[in-house]
Amino acid sequence: MSETLQKYAKFPLLAVIFTVLVKLLFLLTHHIQEDAFITWRVAQNLLDYGVIGFNGETKISASTTHLYVFVSYIFNLIFGKENFIYPLLIFNSLLFTIGSYFLSKLILENPLHQAIFIFLFGILPPSIKISILGMEYGILFFLEMALLYFGFKQNKIWAQILFPILILFTRIDTVIFLGIVFLADIIWNKKIRWFYILGGILGVVVLMSFNWFYFGELVNNTIVAKSVTYAKNMSLALQWKYFLMNYGNFWGMLKLPGDFNPFTILVLFFELLAFLYIVSKRESKNLFIWIIFLFGWTKQLIFISQRSYFDWYYWVPQILLFAVILVFVLEQKTYKLWWISLLLIFYILPMAAFQTVHSIATGNGEWNYRRSIGLFLKDYEKDKNQYILLEPAGYIPFFSGLKAIDEVGLVDKEIQAEIKKDKANYWKNTVEKRKPKYLLAPKNLFEGKDGSFYQENYQLLKEFRIKNHLNSDNKILEKIYRLKPSGTDYNLYERK
Repeated sequence: MSETLQKYAKFPLLAVIFTVLVKLLFLLTHHIQEDAFITWRVAQNLLDYGVIGFNGETKISASTTHLYVFVSYIFNLIFGKENFIYPLLIFNSLLFTIGSYFLSKLILENPLHQAIFIFLFGILPPSIKISILGMEYGILFFLEMALLYFGFKQNKIWAQILFPILILFTRIDTVIFLGIVFLADIIWNKKIRWFYILGGILGVVVLMSFNWFYFGELVNNTIVAKSVTYAKNMSLALQWKYFLMNYGNFWGMLKLPGDFNPFTILVLFFELLAFLYIVSKRESKNLFIWIIFLFGWTKQLIFISQRSYFDWYYWVPQILLFAVILVFVLEQKTYKLWWISLLLIFYILPMAAFQTVHSIATGNGEWNYRRSIGLFLKDYEKDKNQYILLEPAGYIPFFSGLKAIDEVGLVDKEIQAEIKKDKANYWKNTVEKRKPKYLLAPKNLFEGKDGSFYQENYQLLKEFRIKNHLNSDNKILEKIYRLKPSGTDYNLYERK
């Protein structure tokens, strides 16, 4: 490294610290993903019953991620059930940002450029969500970038064996990432890394063995439940409608109301141009540019083809595809400051502002509103062995402490059998058969064809309305709440 670059050597690590501190401000929004509470409930179930499950001693892989369950378990053990959330979110933010540090080392040579990249990359909306929403993607991004940095840039054998095991134990769909890395490396280097193959084989064996010997299944229950519940035979017109509603998730980062989002097309266009410009130069770093770009496209196309519309599936591909634009801008020889200024003023800062508004509004709708339902039930029902039938199974079971039956079957396998048997009537059939003490529904159950059944067996306990949670002493917050109200109206019923 030249003497000029040497003086910037510490800048990337300083950028990691600064970026984490900036992102910690988003913790004030209380924007935490519903599914994170499912994983945390599983971790606490392990703590209380010594069983990986959701409802007492019943074993079930209710969380998509095994590794993150164990990490959450450790944080519960150290900090306690009441205090583990924010230390864990800070840990996730730190891991993700260290992952971006590894990525900067892979695709940029100048330490000053790496530092700028870490910060700009870290305040993109998907990066913020990966860091603070409580899901497993912070640890996953760290592991994936660590694999590339230690396993392929530094050619460490231990990394080629260890990281595939940890990555697959975090999420089973990471076979896509591991496969793209394998193929790109063979084509680029014209050789096979046998230790990496060993790591991949061990990863599959460890994951499948754990699933089989502990849960009696090869594939996580969450995947099975979603495949059973969600519609597969949609018409082409309906598929196109859902695609338009969700395509802002796929290549862009800004999901605006309405079907057409021109920003997504613009981002996609510049990503392609930047990628072609960078790979036209034959440089060693291009292996990693190819890997992140091919992975971003491959994962998105696979999940789009499977009609997977949950936005968190696309967070990592979104930021990896955008990384090439940052590399393109930072490596400009002339007018570099202008390029960076334009990117900041017209894209990065507006995106961060949008995410701030989104996080404040969503945090209100979930932490302030949905959590309040759980807290109401926690005080109202002292017998924590009682069941509630609802959807989704995150905030409310976690904060109420009640056992849960969710409509999708993520946390309860019995409802999957009802869905297979009679999908049109599985909700009522479950209520008839299981007799849960509480029902939480986004509609009036006393109306419709089964209204008389519910009136005979249940009474309305309380109505929860999002409009009652759009007020704040802070007028700016109140305007944001009303600008983007987040939440669903619910009726809570108790069995007579």
